[in-house]
Amino acid sequence: MNDLVKSAQNSCTACLIPACIEQICTTPGQLSRWFDHNLHGLAPIFPRVLLAYEFGEAGLEKLHGDNWFADLSFPFPFSLLPTDFSWTLATGLEIIAPIALILGFMTRFFSAALMVLTVVAIAAVHWPAEWHTLAELWKGYAITDQGYGNYKLPLGYLFMLSSLLLSGSGRLAVDVWLKPRASLI
Repeated sequence: MNDLVKSAQNSCTACLIPACIEQICTTPGQLSRWFDHNLHGLAPIFPRVLLAYEFGEAGLEKLHGDNWFADLSFPFPFSLLPTDFSWTLATGLEIIAPIALILGFMTRFFSAALMVLTVVAIAAVHWPAEWHTLAELWKGYAITDQGYGNYKLPLGYLFMLSSLLLSGSGRLAVDVWLKPRASLI
């Protein structure tokens, strides 16, 4: 009788190993489907909040600070604007856009507007004044300016804003709430 019990136990153990391996192999797919079904569209909230903080902080600094745009040379056509107007425009955008990003309101529009602002900022402030080789230009890919520019953070912001421009605000957003109502109009 003991041999029969041992034989049954050995065959059950042999049956469990392939079942466990199959379960382990199917778990990532099940997890991925669960994330797709339950959490799809939540990822954009993270860059929205981070960008809102960064641009909002810059906007508040401008709001409470002095206009230093007169010392810069802006790229065309922004060089045609008076510096006071540019300062007010940048300050206003850096205060309004973060609120819109947090709410997920007109996310694509404000992402595009902040991308233009960031490209102008890179050209006027963060790009190296002089560079003669790609190696010198690469030295500007830094957080702090050591005489070679410092375009690393704004470039990162451009990539995050591009992601929001292409994907939209995600599920936790006013845009999602307004979308069905807009189709009724």
